[in-house]
Amino acid sequence: MMSTPSSGNPKIKRFSYKQYPVYEGMDLGVTYSQNQTVFKLWSPAANQVKVNIYGQDESQEPELIKKLLKKNDGVWELVLKGDFLNKYYTFQISWDGQWFAEVPDPYATAVGTNGKKGMIVHLPSTDPEGWKSDQGPQVQSATDAIIYELHIRDLSVHVNAGIDNKGKFLGLCELGTQSHDGESTGLSHLKELGITHVHLLPCFDFDAIDESFPESNQFNWGYSPQNYNTPEGSYATVPGDGNIRIKEFKQLVKTLHDHGIGVIMDVVYNHTGDTKNASFNLLTPGYFYRQDEAGGFSNATACGNETASERPMMRKFMLDSVQYWAREYHIDGFRFDLMGVHDIETMNLISRALKKINPGIIIYGEGWTANDSPFPESLRALKHNTHLLNEIASFNDDLRDAVKGHWSRHTAKGFVSGKKGFEESIRFGIVASTYHPQVNYKKVNYSKTPWAKEPTQCINYVSCHDNHTLYDKLKISNPGATEEALIKMHLLSNTIVFTSQGIAFMHAGVEMLRTKGGIENSFNSPDAVNAINWEWKSKNKVVYNYYCQLIQLRKNHPAFRMPNNHMIQKHLKFFNIRENNLIGYEITGNANGDSWGHILLFFNGNNQAKHINIDTGNYTRVIADHQINEQGLGDIQGGRIVIGGRSALLLVKY
Repeated sequence: MMSTPSSGNPKIKRFSYKQYPVYEGMDLGVTYSQNQTVFKLWSPAANQVKVNIYGQDESQEPELIKKLLKKNDGVWELVLKGDFLNKYYTFQISWDGQWFAEVPDPYATAVGTNGKKGMIVHLPSTDPEGWKSDQGPQVQSATDAIIYELHIRDLSVHVNAGIDNKGKFLGLCELGTQSHDGESTGLSHLKELGITHVHLLPCFDFDAIDESFPESNQFNWGYSPQNYNTPEGSYATVPGDGNIRIKEFKQLVKTLHDHGIGVIMDVVYNHTGDTKNASFNLLTPGYFYRQDEAGGFSNATACGNETASERPMMRKFMLDSVQYWAREYHIDGFRFDLMGVHDIETMNLISRALKKINPGIIIYGEGWTANDSPFPESLRALKHNTHLLNEIASFNDDLRDAVKGHWSRHTAKGFVSGKKGFEESIRFGIVASTYHPQVNYKKVNYSKTPWAKEPTQCINYVSCHDNHTLYDKLKISNPGATEEALIKMHLLSNTIVFTSQGIAFMHAGVEMLRTKGGIENSFNSPDAVNAINWEWKSKNKVVYNYYCQLIQLRKNHPAFRMPNNHMIQKHLKFFNIRENNLIGYEITGNANGDSWGHILLFFNGNNQAKHINIDTGNYTRVIADHQINEQGLGDIQGGRIVIGGRSALLLVKY
């Protein structure tokens, strides 16, 4: 194993990346057939390239070494005659007379243990039964989606999950599982809850877990990419067999589809887990990454490097990769980690390509970076540039922090815990960050202009895997609050999300008051911190039932998920309420084809009940006193009405 280029190696600067040729073919990587296997690698600056063939995953010495021939457009090629099915391989390049370390190619679709060797597989043989007819749920608008963000291991690993394949892809395929208390768990729980899509934290191969010890209870969120186009081995029953990784992940997708649930992949193209030893850098030194003024790796991701999506072959890689997952694995959507690192043009090309495969595919991402980038801000897919993106949504941190308090100031309060001044930011979220004449954008906490052209470009949420769970955040920021008070704040938080325009997003376990014991950054914390404890479901059954009803309310009433800004402006009007922490609005005219012609919604973030005057007439209460009933919780007459402390009130006028 030879040494690799150091960070900022001046030799990398000797070549101008703009002079590198561009390869447009769709056959980079390994193409298998029974009679031959073709190896293709793009590496314009390499002096020599070779492939090492291994008989077994654990083999230390190759059984065959072959050099590739240099072809056009920076591509090296080898046509290896014979049947090499299920053999393992690595690539190496010689650069300036030095052989670099062995790695799989960036396009590897199957790998062995810990992703150190690629594997030659026949993809059709990995298809589960019925795969050719498999299809995910189709939504008319992205606003119809109700997204549930889940970590594979969290779902099944707890002793009380009643799931056999703990921490595995197959754990999410088990139906009819129950907790010790007889509550449904796993897949059955998701069906019962009523969500439409599961957003899976990274399931591609990442380097943070040693797969050679699969029973050692290691945990990681997975934001350290190693091999982008193959499933993670620690979630497979046999990490060393690429066929099993692929088949089990496909089985997960098909099972969820069979039960009407779409699958969204969390993808992390903005950086690699390792820098110097990543396949990108060992096979095409420096090219796939941005550099700073000193020639070293720039670091907008705070992970040691950032990829250069604007360079043609990195752009091509991202495009090829997402299309591969959409076609080969039938993925229904993609969430882009630190999307603000990527350039707008690449993201729009991705959207266009994916929409051709599946017009209903859902694309969204984090519209920010961790650090600054040398790439111009005006060209990046940042939140404030969302209006320049085509059918791509950004996370609404304006609403998130207004509802519960600032994400990093742990004791900071938000609207639901009585802090005044967030009313305009809540209104901003209610209209999904689009333009509305009644929103005073100068008073919105972060964004001073609308950044979404349409509600389909806004992900509304109050919690996710990052930072504290909603329950923990409210508990830390409201010391001394009773459990009853915390639950009121908790329910009000997601009631705002699920009755607002835009795309609704929830963190797994929030429906049962999930806690991580106050730990904010649990990316590698043990199962004791991260696992979903299914005892919470029976303990907090009233809360769980509320969430089920809240989800069903949104699904049953399209007025809460209008697909365009014109419709929002036409049908949604805010009441002129001048009191702190009190917001009210109405949706009229059977908006978006809703059976309800006139809806009134009020949110009271104060601890005390508040009174307000509304038009006279007969109204049916649907949400009141932390209860939901679409058939009604009783009628009230208009005039002077009361809105309970830390609660929502939804009225319907027929």
